[in-house]
Amino acid sequence: MNPSAADTLRYPHAAPPPSGDAIQIADGILWTRLPLPFRLDHVNVYLIEDEGGFAVLDTGVDTPESRAVWETLFAGVLRGKRLTKIIVTHFHPDHIGLAGWLCRRFDAPLYAGLTTYLSSINISIRPDSLEGEHYRDFYLRHGLAPEIAAMVATRGHEYLRLVHALEPTFRRILPGDALSIGGRTYRLLSGEGHAPEQIMLLSEADGLFFAADQVLAKITPNVSVWAVDPDGDPLALYLRSLRGLKEQVGADVLVLPGHQLPFHGLHTRAEELVAHHDLRCDMILSACRGAPHSAAELVPVLFPKALDPHQMSFAFSETQAHINYLIGRGALDAALSADGIERVRCR
Repeated sequence: MNPSAADTLRYPHAAPPPSGDAIQIADGILWTRLPLPFRLDHVNVYLIEDEGGFAVLDTGVDTPESRAVWETLFAGVLRGKRLTKIIVTHFHPDHIGLAGWLCRRFDAPLYAGLTTYLSSINISIRPDSLEGEHYRDFYLRHGLAPEIAAMVATRGHEYLRLVHALEPTFRRILPGDALSIGGRTYRLLSGEGHAPEQIMLLSEADGLFFAADQVLAKITPNVSVWAVDPDGDPLALYLRSLRGLKEQVGADVLVLPGHQLPFHGLHTRAEELVAHHDLRCDMILSACRGAPHSAAELVPVLFPKALDPHQMSFAFSETQAHINYLIGRGALDAALSADGIERVRCR
């Protein structure tokens, strides 16, 4: 998950802002960070100067630690400022977790894609569904041991609950729309594969591209198959989105990602990410040439290190994404074995 980009990208800032502080990365745009309780321990939040205050792009998870950082920002760089818009790029908790809290505090509208809003509402209304039988059956069918399947279906999904209740109304934003914030107009783009209808903002006049989690500097965004769409092909969608970015966004923009450092080198990084996933597919094909394998048996091929339940849920689902991609391209065949586990082998 860590293809090196050290020699191919340019970073205008060598280090992130200190906790509770912000760095001005362009005229009227501040970059801050909020903590996450995972191995990826932060999320980037952008404050975009707007009429009468700042618009916020993404919010962090709903934890006491994240709220404390926001309070420090309110007492410091945001002192005396109001938040005018709460813009969310996608439904993952590190991006939408405190959106409802901020909307209520500042009486600010929520801007989000329809899929983002409804996905988050659905999880909030039916949190027990994350531990439903269909999740366990999905994990068991693809080879996870019963005790691991039960652990992943419960503890592995806990992060999805780190979301404050959203407001009952929102303002829908769509790819192709133009969104005015302060003195800039942003064209809205969509990225698929990591999250459905993930919104990205492009200011062509200023060479600024808020990429959300679609393109990160030194890690690859998770691309996963989930139990609710077991035959989905998110990797194909992700690779298509990467190729589309090279057509829609200039090579010299400043990429402002959801994690890690802002950078220059979008087209180069997109090519590296495509090559990374090509390599992962080759690893799976090599493993499956001698004998059929389940997704669970292929997880260590792609993720050899020990994994906690949270990491296992992502690793398993990303492995399945590569399997589905290869099945869809005719490179693998899937069949149910005598033990009730689905395994794949090379054609």
